[in-house]
Amino acid sequence: MSRRRRAALLLGLAVLLGGLAASDVARREAALRDQLGPLVDVVVAGSDLAAGRPLRAEDLAVRAVPGRYAPVGAAAVPEALIGRPLAAPVPRGGYLGEAQIAVEDPGVAGPPVRPGERAADVVGLGPPSLVVAGARVDVLVTREADGGSTAGTELALEDVEVLAARRAPDAGGTTGDGAPRVAATLRVSVRQAVYLAAAQAFAREIRLLPRAAGDRRRTGGLIVGEGLR
Repeated sequence: MSRRRRAALLLGLAVLLGGLAASDVARREAALRDQLGPLVDVVVAGSDLAAGRPLRAEDLAVRAVPGRYAPVGAAAVPEALIGRPLAAPVPRGGYLGEAQIAVEDPGVAGPPVRPGERAADVVGLGPPSLVVAGARVDVLVTREADGGSTAGTELALEDVEVLAARRAPDAGGTTGDGAPRVAATLRVSVRQAVYLAAAQAFAREIRLLPRAAGDRRRTGGLIVGEGLR
């Protein structure tokens, strides 16, 4: 066999082996891609990040990783995290998502009262259609005298805001004069809250009188009957 022919044979064999190798590599790469899944974007820390500070755009970076290795819960876009504080420090390159974000404490929900005020519950006679949240009422308290008779009626509170109200269940449906009962939550002072709590026990009757919108005039202490102070 001539030298030229031998060289051509070796060159052809090399090309054949190279093609087989390339085919095998491509096949292995395809199999690996099938195992790893497609690439997905995840948000990572662009630098070492401390806990507590709201995240900024420059703190974040996006990295493409195989879907198989993408951490569950990792954010896909930085916009989902900007402005939100971290619960703990995250090193550069660390994945970021909802699990790393601090849970904001909503605080304890409470009644809409100001310092020095209280939300006092009272059940009294009044029109449910008018004694509603946002309305203002006067509170009349009728005491019971010895022997079960009426001792007198006092204008106990004036221009009180109603925070919440609903029709109160009544075993008798209504009182003898047909007036329905209303369970209302009122914005009052501490002293007024104590008085209302006591009135629920000693009063023969409590009435809630709706005021006209914008009417903030006060009558002052008004008592009808004897025995009220």
